Amino acid sequence: MDPVLSDWLSLLVRWVHVIAGIMWIGTTYLFNWMERTLTPPTGQGKENISGELWMVHGGGFYLVEKQKWPEIMPKVLHWFRWEAMTTWLSGMALLALVYWNGAPLLEYGSELSRAQGVAVSLGVLVLGLAVYHLLWRSPLAQVEPLGAAVSLVLVTALAWGLGRYLSDRAVYLHIGAMFGTIMVTNVWMIILPNQARMIAITKAGGTPDQRLAALAGRCSKHNTYMSVPLIFTMISNHYPATTFGTEYGWAVLAGVTLLGWGAAKLIRDVL
Repeated sequence: MDPVLSDWLSLLVRWVHVIAGIMWIGTTYLFNWMERTLTPPTGQGKENISGELWMVHGGGFYLVEKQKWPEIMPKVLHWFRWEAMTTWLSGMALLALVYWNGAPLLEYGSELSRAQGVAVSLGVLVLGLAVYHLLWRSPLAQVEPLGAAVSLVLVTALAWGLGRYLSDRAVYLHIGAMFGTIMVTNVWMIILPNQARMIAITKAGGTPDQRLAALAGRCSKHNTYMSVPLIFTMISNHYPATTFGTEYGWAVLAGVTLLGWGAAKLIRDVL
């Protein structure tokens, strides 16, 4: 590809990626903030309202009410899903443009061909997604701190193992891409389908199943925790001397991931 065309294409896709990511992650944190800021409803006849919140923005005043279970279906229901898909698709396009077709993907002197390197790249995303769902559908899901500890060990081991085949810069990028892939599948395969099932049960006059809401809520929580270290991996390429370029880049990544989870908890529960 012509270098000038490649640069422009990469720049425009990256622009879309950043804007879509701001919209997606911003919405995620807004809803998490609302979740812990809701106050008990006032007045009669609000047994199904678990909380309400007054907000002001742009000269307008907004009243938000959270229903325990959908009672009346509106004509228009906003799902907040295309921000996630646009972020992921543009990210995959960047992965192909910058790594599969451009910058060094493999570790210097690697015996793998570029095609094999691309296969490893895709395998990280697919296997990472599979392991995540297996882990959080196992008994470990009932003990969240233990599940988080196991997740950190697995992420660290993956970073160390990838360093044997991919370039140091590519290792960080692929850990972030794996987080992003898990996050978008959480939205499209669990959170939104569960919400759709809740609506269908309501329309059919069925009994509310709070397990659907609980599972969707857990996936949303995981997304907020993954988003902070994900963003770090995306910007780390500007600081190779202190991140992936060090002898123990995999350990730095583990520490930053743990720090990111702490920051996410602070944002979710305090700020």
